[in-house]
Amino acid sequence: MTDKSQQFASDNYSGICPEVWAAMELANHGHQRSYGDDEWTLRAANDFRKLFETDCEVYFAFNGTAANSLALSSLCQSFHSVICSETAHVETDECGAPEFFSNGSKLLIARTENGKITPESIREIALKRKDIHYPKPRVVTITQATEVGSVYRPEEIRAINATCKELGLLLHMDGARFSNACAYLGCSPAELSWKAGVDVLCFGGTKNGMAVGEAILFFDHALAVDFDYRCKQAGQLASKMRFLSAPWVGLLENDAWLKHSRHANHCAQLLSQLVSDIPGVELMFPVEANGVFLQLSEPAVAALTAKGWRFYTFIGKGGARFMCSWDTEEARVRELAADIREVMGTN
Repeated sequence: MTDKSQQFASDNYSGICPEVWAAMELANHGHQRSYGDDEWTLRAANDFRKLFETDCEVYFAFNGTAANSLALSSLCQSFHSVICSETAHVETDECGAPEFFSNGSKLLIARTENGKITPESIREIALKRKDIHYPKPRVVTITQATEVGSVYRPEEIRAINATCKELGLLLHMDGARFSNACAYLGCSPAELSWKAGVDVLCFGGTKNGMAVGEAILFFDHALAVDFDYRCKQAGQLASKMRFLSAPWVGLLENDAWLKHSRHANHCAQLLSQLVSDIPGVELMFPVEANGVFLQLSEPAVAALTAKGWRFYTFIGKGGARFMCSWDTEEARVRELAADIREVMGTN
């Protein structure tokens, strides 16, 4: 097993999908205006508006941390707070970037059920204190699909939005794997975003076949005022913007985004089915996107690692996360499942 073998540690391990590669190659012909004033950026923005069935504001950033942090900072003053899941990427994996870009807006951690925030947990945090000594809640951020692979249904988002409206809060969605959620539910992007009450969506491309790049969609134009200045100040205004936007054209047109996310989801379902009857293997969370979370024995985790498999083990003792990608091969999934069966049978 070489370092070039397909792995399951992260969907970031995969390369660039053919549709994105082809669009970048086309964008590389000739000269184009810089800083987003080019035909590819306009085309990509219009593709998003068509896909989401609404005239949203569209911006492009290099990565998810920047997209989330800048989006949240645009919704907050420094004395505000953001209610998020205890497992949210903005809380656990963004090195304080949301607080940094918002000049100090505090993250407040809400209880979750299978990785999902509920209206009750939002209300619990938002109403905990209302005095001037406590950061004022301003935004709720949810992750679709969540960090444990669960997916918010449209009715769950609508219920969260109703609570937000009741409490005067805005709703942001970290959609690093938004495509996988759409594929799992068979819902349109509109049904899982603005039609359910989402104000701002960060749509992930990196985990679905792009090299770099996330899109930030504002469904309320008023919330996007001066957002272009935030992007510039944060170093997110690409001079050759067409190489951030053209990949989206390749991914969105002809629904490559949906095809690839369906495939990744299928591979995750396959892996969960292949290991479901192995004694001692427990599914930690329902498989609803492209991730499989398994409880294994600690010796089995060590044995899999020794065999050359790469996967994350941050979900407690013996807990392991296996992520499938747009290019995951079924044969490779079966090979992994066979090795899991072997190491669980010998430890």
